[in-house]
Amino acid sequence: MSSKQDILKEMALNLEKGDAPGVKALTEEALHQNIPVVEILNDGLVVGMNVVGEKFKNNEFFIPEVLIAARAMKAGMVIIKPLLVEANVASRGKIIVGTVRGDLHDIGKNIVAMMLEGAGFDVINMGTDVTIERIMEYMEKDPPDVIGLSALLTTTMTYMQDVVEALERANLKDGVKVIIGGAPITQAYADEIRADGYAPDAASSVDLVKGLLNIQD
Repeated sequence: MSSKQDILKEMALNLEKGDAPGVKALTEEALHQNIPVVEILNDGLVVGMNVVGEKFKNNEFFIPEVLIAARAMKAGMVIIKPLLVEANVASRGKIIVGTVRGDLHDIGKNIVAMMLEGAGFDVINMGTDVTIERIMEYMEKDPPDVIGLSALLTTTMTYMQDVVEALERANLKDGVKVIIGGAPITQAYADEIRADGYAPDAASSVDLVKGLLNIQD
């Protein structure tokens, strides 16, 4: 019988390799050996996804490898998510992400969502062409800790400012962090529209959110 450390280490390695069946089997084995579900998440799946994030940031991994690793992560999460809810394990924070109104690009935004989920956050992916009204619905229903906005077109990026101003008018801006990203976006633009942060890539978005929410690993 493998030790707890061996199983979790192997799980992280399989996730890094993008081996979804391997991650699924090891998650089931970990539960069979009564390894606490929170340890499976933090010491197995999250550790593996952190390595993927670092490799992506350092140009050692590219979008296809990240997508394959995210699929492997999902294979484990499908099994443990109901158990995390059952055990009342708090997520590290709730995040809603979306591509702004008029923009239908979503690959980068989807990778950001996967990376954040892989880091232990509760992520709702609103999709593309997201309006202020949709965001306000989420703010009223179940306020997130962070709103992530993406745009790939210079013609749609200005809508990010509209979102920030709408939150300010509704006196909601102080209760939520707004982060932005996408090809035409810069730190200077984030400062100009009073966003709380800018991430140049998906891996950096995880570090950004952790910093904004004061989360220490």
